[in-house]
Amino acid sequence: MSGLTARMAETLKTDRRRLRAMTAGAFLLGAVAAGSVHAQDFDADATINIGSLYEPQNLDNTAGAGQGINEAFNGNVYEALFQLTDAGTVEPVLAKDYKVSDDGLTYTFTLQSGVTFHSGDPLTSKDVKFSIERVTAPESKSSRKNSLKQIAGIETPDDVTVVVKLSSRSISLPYNLSYVWIVNDTATNLTATEDGTGPYTLEGWRRGSSLALTRFDDYWGQKPSNAGVVFQYFTEATALNNALLTGSVDIITSVQSPDSLAQFKDNPDFTVAEGQSTTKLLLAYNDRVAPFDNVKVRKALARAVDDARLLKAVWGDYGTLIGSMVPPTDPWYVDLTRVDAYDPESAKALLAEAGYPDGFTFTIDTPNYDPHPIAAQFLQTELAKVGVKVNINVITANEWYTKIYKAHDFQATLQEHVNHRDIVFYGNPDFYWGYNNPKVVDLIKQAEESATTDEQTAKLKEANTIIAEDAASNWLYLYPQIVVSAKSVSGYPVNGLNSQFFVSGIKKAD
Repeated sequence: MSGLTARMAETLKTDRRRLRAMTAGAFLLGAVAAGSVHAQDFDADATINIGSLYEPQNLDNTAGAGQGINEAFNGNVYEALFQLTDAGTVEPVLAKDYKVSDDGLTYTFTLQSGVTFHSGDPLTSKDVKFSIERVTAPESKSSRKNSLKQIAGIETPDDVTVVVKLSSRSISLPYNLSYVWIVNDTATNLTATEDGTGPYTLEGWRRGSSLALTRFDDYWGQKPSNAGVVFQYFTEATALNNALLTGSVDIITSVQSPDSLAQFKDNPDFTVAEGQSTTKLLLAYNDRVAPFDNVKVRKALARAVDDARLLKAVWGDYGTLIGSMVPPTDPWYVDLTRVDAYDPESAKALLAEAGYPDGFTFTIDTPNYDPHPIAAQFLQTELAKVGVKVNINVITANEWYTKIYKAHDFQATLQEHVNHRDIVFYGNPDFYWGYNNPKVVDLIKQAEESATTDEQTAKLKEANTIIAEDAASNWLYLYPQIVVSAKSVSGYPVNGLNSQFFVSGIKKAD
């Protein structure tokens, strides 16, 4: 930890994180994790208590609810035509089957029969049309709205058939539809209530405390292995860990500090499972404004930061260095960690070439929850070594959404992005960071219009390489994904894909 100030080191030790991601975007049954509860000895009427740091801001994933709503609701309360499984595959759920026209412009979906909403209304094609149009509406805050822009129209010729017309091919349409929760078209006030088709209904939400789900007895699919779950919300990792140690919760969905693992790893009463994360911590620049519109400046800043030392300081031996927005779980992953690798002398030379031989000053707007303020201080120290002065402006999560994501009123910001397959955001010049390379925009468009997955993968690998060479952002590291549970509990998901946490397969021993 050499080079860190004493104050930073102490902060890292005593106040590791109160992580609540602002960005998110989209799970379902039965990804079995650690544990050894057999079918004959679990309690089907047990309530599972889940400890989490990610309380939703509201209950509507089109209204800026944050990643907590995905963790609690996606695949549990709401379902989609398709699901992204914990293993990373895309499988049909409410879509019984579907056909694609020869030109790739028409998708015809046939719905599952016998599906009812929690209110008792039957699922019909009109509900699907309503739900898709909620996500694509101008007022929608869904991060995946742009991914569905190829939809030119939706037809409902009968109650079980949905016909989606596209303006251009969209090879990712089934995947993108996994982000669209199917909601009863008569539902209202969805920021505080729900009417989904999932295996659980909302029993109650005590803001700032807990969110309870109870088993839906009329569920159309496989019945849950428990009677319900209660998500208990914490603002500090220490309190969360203590809740597991004392038996107040059965599972921690994602451990937030390596310091806390020691008390669980060698304790026979607990199971520690390490999965695969899609959560990236990055320094995002506003590429629209000087000096960040200069690729040499962005590359210089990337070379000036020792990402390995930051990761070690925050996560010890956990986590992964990444050289781009693409984690190893994505099909178009390329190891780009050597692009703009740590090299302070080269960083100084690039700054001089860019017209900043004496450096410059800029402000990082950082969310007020860990690890962002700690990472901002680390970046401040590192960049000072190459003559760049960093001012740190600490803001709340809500301020981040309004100031950064919506108004684009910033120079640089720290944020973690949890989404799976989110390289596509670099193909959208209107996204908050404003990166606009016409070649990348075209490659991502071509990839989406591909006729085969091999063609799509090749295009996105090429786009990924260009984005990294452009240092469009500074990708600091990939979070680890560590789930800890009581030994009596099994059947939970272990991978952090899109912050999802399917609960219907969780079992608790008698």
